[in-house]
Amino acid sequence: MLSYSTGESGKGADVDKVREATELVRERAPYLKVEGPIQYDAAIDPDVADKKLPGSEVAGRATVFVFPDLETGNIAYKAVQRSSGAVAIGPVLQGLNKPVNDLSRGCLVPDVVSTVVITAIQAQEVAGRSTSRLQMKAVTG
Repeated sequence: MLSYSTGESGKGADVDKVREATELVRERAPYLKVEGPIQYDAAIDPDVADKKLPGSEVAGRATVFVFPDLETGNIAYKAVQRSSGAVAIGPVLQGLNKPVNDLSRGCLVPDVVSTVVITAIQAQEVAGRSTSRLQMKAVTG
């Protein structure tokens, strides 16, 4: 759960929001390994993690990054996508009654294809149908 602060180093409404969200995840899904608030460098770099958050199961080994808000997430994913050539999928909206996802006006064709596949999977989940076969096709091409 990314923030501009790691652990107890920062104070304020933005850090408190991430701290509260992290606690909600821990309460509702205790089987998930989650850490927050945590800065990106501490989330991915084991050396930084050892200094900033020693003893964490997640710090330095994170593979999923939850941004504190839409603005931050949008800026970060577009920066990474355009500067590295990475495939960026999202934003993927969850928790709605029906599948709805968003595309940027500047999106690329692979962005549209990926979003359509994800939305189709979400639609099948809402309909109560198995998506294992669809997911395999999406992953394997």
